[in-house]
This record gives sequence, C-alpha cells and structure tokens, in this order.
Amino acid sequence: MTPRIPTILMCPPDYFGIEYEINPWMNRAFPADHGLAVQQWHALRGLLSELGATIETVTPCSGLPDLVFTANAALIDGRTAILSRFRHPQRQGEEAVFRDRLTQLGFEVIELPADEYFEGAGDALFCGETLFAGYRIRSSVHSLQRVAARIGAQVIPLELTDERFYHLDTCFCPLSQTSAIWFPAAFDHYGRQVIEANVETLIALDEAEATCFAANAVVLGRSVVTNIGCPRLHQQLRLAGFEPVATPLSEFVRAGGSAKCLTLRLDGEDAAAWAQRHPSDL
Repeated sequence: MTPRIPTILMCPPDYFGIEYEINPWMNRAFPADHGLAVQQWHALRGLLSELGATIETVTPCSGLPDLVFTANAALIDGRTAILSRFRHPQRQGEEAVFRDRLTQLGFEVIELPADEYFEGAGDALFCGETLFAGYRIRSSVHSLQRVAARIGAQVIPLELTDERFYHLDTCFCPLSQTSAIWFPAAFDHYGRQVIEANVETLIALDEAEATCFAANAVVLGRSVVTNIGCPRLHQQLRLAGFEPVATPLSEFVRAGGSAKCLTLRLDGEDAAAWAQRHPSDL
C-alpha cells in the first residue's frame, strides 16, 4: 500500500477581514489585524508543510473574506466532494470558487439542491466508519441525511446548542478512529450521550480552552496543531501519545475560526476509516 501523503487545501488571506457579522465572534467594531493575519496564516502553512503535508491552494477573491476558511468548502469522501450550500448569503459566492477548484483537482463534485444547507467539513467529521454531523445553526438535519445517503455512510446528527460553537469542528475533533477532543457543553443531553456511546476515548475541554478554539485542530498522524492558549489540552494529548503543536491564530478567532477552519484534508482525515482503506492518489 502506498503511504498516504497528507494533502491540504488552503486559501491565502489576501482579502480576509471582518466585513459582516454572521456568528457571535465577528464584530466589525473590532476588526482583525490584516498584516498579523497574513503572518499567522503563513506560519500555519509552513508548520503543516514541516509536518509532511502537501499544500494546495484556492485563489483568493475580493468580496469573499471567509474563503480563507476552506474546511467549509466540501465534505471529502474518496475522490468525491460534496459541495457546501451556505446558509448565509455573504458566503454563498464561495460555492462556485470551491466547485471550480475541486474540479481542477480531479474530484467529482456533487452539488446539493439549492434549498439545502450544508457547510462541508465544518459540520461533518468522520470518526471511524461513522460520520458525526452538526446541525441547526448552519447545516440542516435533512441535508446531513441526504449527504450520508449519497456516500453510503452511517450518520449521527448532533444538535449544536451554543451559538459560539456554530460548526461541529469548533467543538469536536476526531483524533483517530476511536478518539476525539470535544466540548460537552456545546451539545444537548442526547448529543452528549451519543458521543460518549460511540467514541471510545474522549478528551473533554473546559470552557476557557474551548473558547480558544482548542477543538478546532489539525490532526496529522500523531501531531495535533492548535491555536495557542491550550496548555491543559496539550498535556492531555501528550498523555494520550500525541504531539501537540501550538501556533498563534488570534486574528482568525476574531472571525470564528482557527487551525481546522483554515484547512481541508483532500486525502481524507486520519480518523476516517475509508481514508485508511483507500489511500489517496493526490
């Protein structure tokens, strides 16, 4: 079997900024420092490259400041990409850009009906054979069922109950096929029970680190890349046999995103069982 080379889609932050408010983190009165955001993005890209990832990019577009958050482009399943349908009009222009780039990269791009809401790997994360999927704030539960049927996966819908954690990837991060980081308070009682019943090993965040977007991490094998300000999580990761790495991402947190939001694994997340069975040829 050919070794997998992690391949990540990113978008340079040329036009990144807080131009509107569509989540509780965004406040146009407190804009991001654009120069610092550029430095932080390049530091993250360099770090991921050092950890062995190949970086593909999307060309940034004026008027689409959130294009930088490529995790929301699509859900990847093998060589199929289920394209996002954004709930907010401010982001809907991203769909055509992501569709064209994913097509260029050789994916079969599947588009959902126009009245669906589904925000890609922001709300749909594989942990083993199961697709854990967040709904209510951005994605609709009906859309998640449609996506699961299209790729033939078992889906566990999880209602997100805290507006601060509006995407699943802000409060749940699979580390392997049997382990994950999570922030329990972001889910309702049923969601907490389901996660506890279906994920063997869970690392729970406290609120202070959850609001540093500790769960919004990039996992590359045993390396876990997070924003700074997560010492408790890093200690727990080391005890679990992982190698945590911190890089400052404060300017993207102002817009409601961090390391994971800035990346889309094109070869499949390490926690996805399908990715281990079918190594990508990217």
